[in-house]
Amino acid sequence: MMPLAIKAVLSGLLIALIAEIGRKLPAVGALVASLPLVSVLGMILLWNARPDAENMAIHAEATFWYVLPSLPMFLLIPRLLRAGLPFWAALAAGCVLTVALYLAMMQVGPRFGLRL
Repeated sequence: MMPLAIKAVLSGLLIALIAEIGRKLPAVGALVASLPLVSVLGMILLWNARPDAENMAIHAEATFWYVLPSLPMFLLIPRLLRAGLPFWAALAAGCVLTVALYLAMMQVGPRFGLRL
């Protein structure tokens, strides 16, 4: 199993790379950030730790459903910034919205047969 420190460094490098690309080319940085790199890396690490097809299927499907509540944040933040709200306030509002939508997904999802 890969030590936790190596996993953390690899994840940090991905984030730093995205930030550097975004600093120079915002649209390209956004494209790279939108790629499911962290999800794919997480699935690879999970598979190495526990190669169980059903566990991986549950993980991948739940990841899909948990991505959906995070998407409105990426519409709210630019709207608030363009309305003159400071960055940190817009980011906080986006995060609060996302947490609220995650909680709603966790409550509503199982009622529709979602395994979350």
